[in-house]
Amino acid sequence: MRNHARVVLGAVVALAVLTGCDASSPKPSKTAGGTLEELAARADCRPVLSTDSAELRRANCTTADGRYVLATFATDRGQREWINEAKDYGGAYLVGRKWVAVGEQSVVTALRGRLGGSVETGTMHSGH
Repeated sequence: MRNHARVVLGAVVALAVLTGCDASSPKPSKTAGGTLEELAARADCRPVLSTDSAELRRANCTTADGRYVLATFATDRGQREWINEAKDYGGAYLVGRKWVAVGEQSVVTALRGRLGGSVETGTMHSGH
């Protein structure tokens, strides 16, 4: 039984080494949340509000990284429907819980360092 425990422990250590997992590994950054203004502040942006409704708040932002649109949503479903429609027009989308930032790939990549989130890419369809 003692040998079995050593084999299991050895396998766990080997797996950790192979996957690069150790106590000093950096933890993934947490995805930001909050109001449009709170997200904009974290992204170092002064938002210029273009839409302010109960379902959607949208602002234009310009930072040292470039220009982008930051939007917050009342519901997860509303956010997903908006993203699905907007992706037909191309662009890069940084997506968090009930918020999205839309811009050029380089801008979205820079924002991800401050806001977290996941990146989605739209596809431009001709005829729109």
